[in-house]
This record gives sequence, C-alpha cells and structure tokens, in this order.
Amino acid sequence: MLKVVGLEASYGELKVLWGIDFEVDKGEIVALLGPNGAGKTTTLRTIAGILKEDRGKIIFDNEEINNLPPHERVRKGITLVPEGGELFPYMTVQENLDMGAYLPEARKRYRENLEFVFTLFPRLKERRKQLAGTLSGGERQMLAIGRALMSAPKLIMFDEPSLGLAPNLAVKILETIKELNKEGYSILLVEQNVRLALKISHRGYILENGRIVLSGSSDELSTNPHVKQAYLGM
Repeated sequence: MLKVVGLEASYGELKVLWGIDFEVDKGEIVALLGPNGAGKTTTLRTIAGILKEDRGKIIFDNEEINNLPPHERVRKGITLVPEGGELFPYMTVQENLDMGAYLPEARKRYRENLEFVFTLFPRLKERRKQLAGTLSGGERQMLAIGRALMSAPKLIMFDEPSLGLAPNLAVKILETIKELNKEGYSILLVEQNVRLALKISHRGYILENGRIVLSGSSDELSTNPHVKQAYLGM
C-alpha cells in the first residue's frame, strides 16, 4: 500500500532523514519507533506532503505521490492524526468533524462516516455542540481521530497518540487504533510507548538519527537486545 524508498528530508540546512526505506502493507499496523529527534514526525509530515522531501520516492497504491499537494494525498486516502491533535479550539466538536470531510469524496460518505465516529466514540456525540478547546485530553484525541476518519482514509498515520494522556487513557486510545485496523484501516503508528506500540502492531522499524537501524515483526523487536535495553527498560 505505502512504500517509502530512499527518503531524505531536511529543515533548512539541518538534515533529518538520511535515505530511509520502509513499507506498510494493506491491513497492517506498522510501528515507527525511536528516540526524540530521530525523525519520526518528519517522516509522517513528508508522507503527508506537509514537508517536501529532498530526494526519494513515496509510493501509495502503486502510484508515486511525491509531487501531489497535501489535499490530493488526502484524496488518495492518506490522513495524519498529528501530535496533540491540532484541533480548531474555538469550533465545536461537530464543526471539527465537518472539517475532516471537506473533500467531495468524503462528503458523499458523510453520514456513514459520522455514524461510525459516534459509534466508536459515543462521548463525541454527547459533546457535539461543545467547543473543542474545552474537551479533556482524552476527548481531544478522540476528536482528532474522528476528524481523520471523516476523510474516508485508507491509511491513517498517528503521531504520538498517547502523548500527555493518563496511562489508562493511553491504553484505550491504542486499543481503539487496533479496532480501527480490524475495521480495515491500515495504520502507520509513531508512538512513545514502545511496549504498547509493539503489543498492537504487526511489524516495526526503529529509526535513530534519521536512519532505519532495525526492522522486523513486533515479536522479534520485543526480544531484540537493543530494543529491550534502549526502549523497554530491560
């Protein structure tokens, strides 16, 4: 579904990604893990078209999408749930969800997608007239996910979905991501809680200093000595 080949990216003179290769197959949850500053968010932003790559290829559904603007990548079926959600705080829950369905293709499935979001997150239906900025941290993350679902995506990219949440809420959000995968959504997950990420994912890549240094099934990574020492505290 998604194939990244030799991807390099920079912020000005600062090189962040140094020729990384990875892929996400249809129906998979793939975890992209690593320390702060490794380039994980940069990777997601580049795939989404927010940041222009220096070189390399981004292939989605057998089509190279490097030259497509962000909204066209959304149209193709790629959506990003950014770190912190990046909601519109002075708009209601309903209005934030509506913003996720701004493309004509998504508008055609508006009622179906909205019903799915409210089934997944009943709290959002209760809060639909409430300003997004007044929601709790967990509710804001639910809304960010719901907004992404309103675009009718094929691939959802999550950037640190459990960041800042209480442990029980973090587990709930990651369990929701697993449920979305069961519903047919492919997932690329960047997550600080490596243990939880490996628990729900099928495969993973370890990104350090802008380079992929390890890859394998989640079970293989969970037992890898470097992962155990550096990320699992073992």
